[in-house]
Amino acid sequence: MRILALSSFGVFVVFLDTTIVNVAFETISRSFDTTASKLAWVLSAYSLAFAAILVPAGRLADRYGRKKIFLIGLGGFALMSALCGLAPTPGVLIAGRALQAVFEALVVPTSLALVLPEFPGARRHVAVGTWGAMGAAAAACGPTLGALLTQYASWRWIFLVNVPICAVMIVFGERILRESRDPHAGGIPDPVAVVLVAAVPAALSYAVIEGPTRGWSSAVVIAAFVGAVVLTPLLLWRSATAAQPVIDLSLFRDRQFSLMNLAMLLFSVSFFGMLLSNVIFLQQVWGYSVLRAALAGAPGPLLVAFIARPTSGLAARIGFRPVLLLGGVTWMAGAVLLAVGVGASPHWATHWLPAVLLTGAGIGLTLPVQAGAAVASLPDHRSGTGSAVSQSFRQLGAVLGISLFVAVVGDSGPAQAVGAFQHVWWVFGAVGLVSGLIVCLPLQARGPDGPEPVGAVGAAGNISH
Repeated sequence: MRILALSSFGVFVVFLDTTIVNVAFETISRSFDTTASKLAWVLSAYSLAFAAILVPAGRLADRYGRKKIFLIGLGGFALMSALCGLAPTPGVLIAGRALQAVFEALVVPTSLALVLPEFPGARRHVAVGTWGAMGAAAAACGPTLGALLTQYASWRWIFLVNVPICAVMIVFGERILRESRDPHAGGIPDPVAVVLVAAVPAALSYAVIEGPTRGWSSAVVIAAFVGAVVLTPLLLWRSATAAQPVIDLSLFRDRQFSLMNLAMLLFSVSFFGMLLSNVIFLQQVWGYSVLRAALAGAPGPLLVAFIARPTSGLAARIGFRPVLLLGGVTWMAGAVLLAVGVGASPHWATHWLPAVLLTGAGIGLTLPVQAGAAVASLPDHRSGTGSAVSQSFRQLGAVLGISLFVAVVGDSGPAQAVGAFQHVWWVFGAVGLVSGLIVCLPLQARGPDGPEPVGAVGAAGNISH
C-alpha cells in the first residue's frame, strides 16, 4: 500500500500541472505584458512534449529500471518547476514547461508499472482504479489550488510548490520502491519519429494560432500548414519502417482502437479548449478574481469525480457506445446553454451553473470510458503500448483545442469578447458531440494480431462491449 500511495501521489503532483496553469493564464499574461497567442505556448509546449515522450518513456523504464526512471522523472520535474517559477521571460517559461512535460512523461508510465507487481491479478483493478482516480482528482483540484496560490501568493508558486513535494517523494521513493526491469525490452524508440510526433502538431498549432493575426495567406502561416502536411507522411513512413517505432501502426488495424483514438482526440480538443475558455471568460468578461473564477467552475469537475466510477460500471453493463453517445449529447447541451444563455452580465446560479453541470456530466460520461474502450479490444500484451498511444492522442487534442480557442477568441476587445466566446462554445460543443457520434460507427472484430473479440474486461477494469 505504501508503494501505491507514493506512486499515486506522484501522478497527482505531475497531473496537477495539466490544469493548474489555466486559472493563472490571465495573471501570467499581465505579468509578462504579452498576448494570449504567445502565452498559449505555455500550455501547448507542455502537451506537445508530453505526447512525444510518453511512449519512449515507458520503454526506457522497462529497459533501464522503473524505479530509476521514476525518481529521475520526479527530480527533473522539480528542477524544471523551479525554472518555470523563476522564469524572467515568457520564452524561458515556455521552455521550462516543455522540459517539465518531458520529466512528467517519465513519471506517469513508470508509476503504474511500479504498482502492478505489488498486487495479485484479482486486485490489480483496485490499484489501477486508485491510480487513475488520483489523476482525475488532480485535474479537478488543479484550478482551485492554482487560484489559491495565485491570489494569495504569486502565480510563480504554482510551479515552485512542486520542488519540496518532489524532494520528499524522492527520499521516500529511494527507501520503499523496488527496482524492476523487463529483460526482453527492446531498444530506444526511433528518435527521428519522437521529434516528428511533436513537430507535426506544433506546426499545425502554430498555423492555427497565428492565422488570425498574421493573416491566413501569410507566408509563415502557409509554411506551417505545408510543414504539417509534409511531415505527416514522413512520420507514418518512419513508424512503418523503423526497427523500434514510436507509434506501432499495427495497433490501428483494430477498428475499435482506431475509432476510440479518433474520438479521444476530438473530445480532448473540446475539453481542453473549453477548460481554458471558461476560466478566461469569467475573468475577462465577468471580472471575477482568479479564486472566484476557479470556484465558479468547480462544480463541473466535482461532478466528474462523483460519477466517473459509476459511469465505468454502467459501460461495463450496457456497452461503451451508448454511454459515450450520451456523453457527447450531454456535453453539447451544456455548450449550447453557455452559447445562448451566458452574456456580459454575471448570472452564475441561473445561467452558468446549469451549463457547467451539464458539461461536467458529459466529461464524466466520456473520459473514463474512452480510456478503457480504447484498449479493451487489444491483446493483453499490447494494452500498455496502446494506452500510451491513446494518452498521446489526448495530449495532441489538448494542443489543438488551445490553438482553436486562441484562433477564435484571440485578443478580442471588450465589445467583441462575448460574441467570440459564444462562437467558441458552439465550436467546442459540436466537436464534443462528433466524438460521441463517431463511436456509433460499425466496429470490426479484428485485432492487430488476428481475430479478437470486440471489447473485453481486463485486469485494469477496461470497459467491455
